[in-house]
Amino acid sequence: MAKITQVKPSEIEPLSFKIIEEEAGEHGLKADEWAVVRRLIHTTADFEFLQNTRFHPQAVAAGIAAIRSGAAIFTDTRMAQAGITKKHLAPFGSEVQCFIDDAEVVTVAQRENITRAAAAISRARELLHGGIAVIGNAPTALIELDRLHDRGELQPALVVGVPVGFVNAAEAKELLMASGMVYITVAGRKGGSAVAAATINALADLAAKKE
Repeated sequence: MAKITQVKPSEIEPLSFKIIEEEAGEHGLKADEWAVVRRLIHTTADFEFLQNTRFHPQAVAAGIAAIRSGAAIFTDTRMAQAGITKKHLAPFGSEVQCFIDDAEVVTVAQRENITRAAAAISRARELLHGGIAVIGNAPTALIELDRLHDRGELQPALVVGVPVGFVNAAEAKELLMASGMVYITVAGRKGGSAVAAATINALADLAAKKE
């Protein structure tokens, strides 16, 4: 029978991070990048994020700067929106928006036979110009984001592009990494709304600590 460790609630996260650091060993990541990857491992219990997470050279600094400037944060799912902890964003004025069930988005998606996630990108283009895009579920959102960026219609401060799945998820991430946008992504099929939210939570924590 497994032995249960008695731990106070306040000790759970520090102990989890200690275990992660011991099991990860030498990783070669910069301290701020490791803070993000460690949070992803903590969220998923999956050490493959150590090998698969990809950072644009300016990604962490850009994300911290955007949060500290109060930039808007746009997500493709309500789950990601709910998963982003607000306490570190609030002092800077950053708000998390999601338009997936917006009436206009639903209408456009039905009329043009596209996903609501893709339609929501167009709806959010003003927020995304200088804001942070957080895509955890829909490759179509990431593909539409790239299309609008390529047309010069928006320039996010950072794209957290981690859609999960078997159809175009890995390909959409490859498109992001070649796009010229500043990004944090996870190569391959893995990702998801929890991973997307965890990435922002790690950046928000770093932003708060730099005060």
